[in-house]
Amino acid sequence: MPALTRLTRYEQQMAQASSFAEWREAALAHDRHSGAAGWQQRDASARYDFRSVRQRLNTLRKLRDEGDNAGLLYSLNEGVHGNLDGMGNSALYRRARFGAKQLINDYVAEVITALEHLASPAADDLPWAVRHDFFERASACFGRSALMLSGSGSLFYFHVGVVKALWEQGLLPTVMCGASGGALVASLAGTHTDDELGRIFEPGFLLAEVRRETSLWQRVSALRPSAISSAGVRDMVERLVPDLSFQEAQARTGRRINISIAPAERHQTSRLLNAIASPSVCLREALLATMAVPGILPSVMLMAKGPHGERLPYLENRRWVDGSVSDDLPTKRIARLYAVNHFVVSQTNPLVLPFLRAGGGGSGGALGRYRKALRRITLEVVDANLAALEGPSQRHPTLERWVTMTRSVINQRYTGDINIFPDYRLVDPRKLMRLRTEAEVLALIRHGERATWQKVEMVRLQSAIGRTLDDIRARHSGLGQATAAAALA
Repeated sequence: MPALTRLTRYEQQMAQASSFAEWREAALAHDRHSGAAGWQQRDASARYDFRSVRQRLNTLRKLRDEGDNAGLLYSLNEGVHGNLDGMGNSALYRRARFGAKQLINDYVAEVITALEHLASPAADDLPWAVRHDFFERASACFGRSALMLSGSGSLFYFHVGVVKALWEQGLLPTVMCGASGGALVASLAGTHTDDELGRIFEPGFLLAEVRRETSLWQRVSALRPSAISSAGVRDMVERLVPDLSFQEAQARTGRRINISIAPAERHQTSRLLNAIASPSVCLREALLATMAVPGILPSVMLMAKGPHGERLPYLENRRWVDGSVSDDLPTKRIARLYAVNHFVVSQTNPLVLPFLRAGGGGSGGALGRYRKALRRITLEVVDANLAALEGPSQRHPTLERWVTMTRSVINQRYTGDINIFPDYRLVDPRKLMRLRTEAEVLALIRHGERATWQKVEMVRLQSAIGRTLDDIRARHSGLGQATAAAALA
């Protein structure tokens, strides 16, 4: 069979795969027949400093084999950094359908082995205080990953597929942030335990939920059967998300939910709700607020749990709306709060998808850089013209709100380090606020899974060291506290 025919067949198998295992098998076969598997076995590439990575790998192996724990710790001090020697370059993950260079796999695996070795009794010749200090510094230096789920309207089902795929592979970050429909999916994952998520992500449950939601919205929106109604959104939120505060949700699952909301009034700023900044705020009202699309759904007053568990108004003079309007992906705030420096983005915002390149993060060659520069210049010109309208628009409140909202949308950042996009052909802005059919919902969920499977190895490799450091610190937190207390005694 000709190679091109085989490759086409494998691509069809990937597009139709019903599980990650099926997709992975087809992707590996594609790489073998396209020559990408051979490329993976060769260290050399202009995309990263492969000589430095190989040297570091050999040094770590030698030190560990010789039992030189002090030297191993010293060497790791130099090399536990995100995107070391360019290993995070997204171009390294586009040549093959599954994974990157084998050298990168080997290096990440060796660093993890070395870290676990230093955390074990085998390294007891080093005082625990020294090792504890190293793990704290290494964790702060390497950072951690966060999952950012964009505003989406009824496209939030794509996010469901993304979260499901990451969770099934054990790669779902503990820090999650969402706006609008993305916040609903983040809250669904952040308020349910792993056992509960296992049941939620079963095909039978998802299908039953889709049918129930379709029936409900058809009843409550009898006058507008194709539109999403306020009552339908509230019922869905109350059915899917427990009545918890942000603090209670984090205590229950260990996952850190963040929800972006925008002010309905002038002279107010957007907020990021979470267990740090707003621990007592109730998740349900936060979700209703961030899903309140201006002009379609009413603004929302937040509620909080009082000192005795009673529900109380939170900032009762303020009302809030769709968070994607002003801060779809609040990466700077997330980075500051959680020491995050690596962002996995599921981007379904129909207003910005046409301006984003599907590769997300790479230059795409000279032509790609030219197109990127042209888009940036175009947006800057539009923003400058809108800025000139701000003064005159103050006499017309509707125009002023439109100008402010449009400038906010234009000036946001909508991508991260790893980007998961739906196929543009499946995104119809006319259906953004419409009820989806059962077939459309299931197709969006499956499409989110398949789009994520393409990025699984990239997520795994780029987050593995950070997850290992977090695990080690969690396992030894009591010992670290005891060591600190002894030092102060």
